[in-house]
Amino acid sequence: MKTTKKNKQSSMNPSAIMSLGVFLGIVALVHLLYQGIIRPFADAAIAAYGSGATSNLWVIFKDFEQQASVSIGLFCAFLIIYKYQRIVFHEEPLFTMDYLSAYDKNEALDVNKALQELEQSAYAENSSMSTWIDCLRRYKNTQNVQHASAAINDSVDILAAQLESGNSMIRYFIWAIPSIGFIGTVRGIGSALAKAEEAVSGDISGMVDKLGVAFNSTLVSLVISIILMYLLHVLNNRQDEMVINTQKNCEKHLLTQLHK
Repeated sequence: MKTTKKNKQSSMNPSAIMSLGVFLGIVALVHLLYQGIIRPFADAAIAAYGSGATSNLWVIFKDFEQQASVSIGLFCAFLIIYKYQRIVFHEEPLFTMDYLSAYDKNEALDVNKALQELEQSAYAENSSMSTWIDCLRRYKNTQNVQHASAAINDSVDILAAQLESGNSMIRYFIWAIPSIGFIGTVRGIGSALAKAEEAVSGDISGMVDKLGVAFNSTLVSLVISIILMYLLHVLNNRQDEMVINTQKNCEKHLLTQLHK
């Protein structure tokens, strides 16, 4: 831990370039999937079964609103999975680590030496070690353990706020996906009303098709939103655990050393 190399992996969010690249890749992949598989299969089902094909899975997914919902949903899932793996593989291994394990626990801690070592560590920007650094800095300035303990609370509060604000884009996408579905509903109902005259004449196929657009877009968007809400719930629980464990780790290994 005496290296001067800083941790470049400290961010919980993917870079703007990575996010843009993944988003464009998902949009292109979903578009190819729709053009090559979903819409041809849906057209074949409609040709074979007519209005009876409304419950066919390919027909349910065939419209542009569903394509947009699927694309945004996959990108949102990528953001959640990226954050989750950052916590599991980069943050959690440090939760219970005693960064000052090399120091004799029976002797008073050399605060200046310990602070310098932590600040030069490769993990200095990690949320766990940064809490230790804030605590030691406060103790160095005040020589008061209670003030050092308050610094831990302040640090984890800031961490919790940063994690919460970092999920704002995910929450926006989860809100936007049902809205896209409602747009499809309005478009489908409007198109169905335009086919009312044909339905009165006995040809209901056009109206059924447009009503299918209305209901299917809402159905698909709501299902995707429910799945994403569950994934976000899992992520939030893991983030809360990270905040709690960061505080416990600092209090267990550092504050006890400062009390000596």
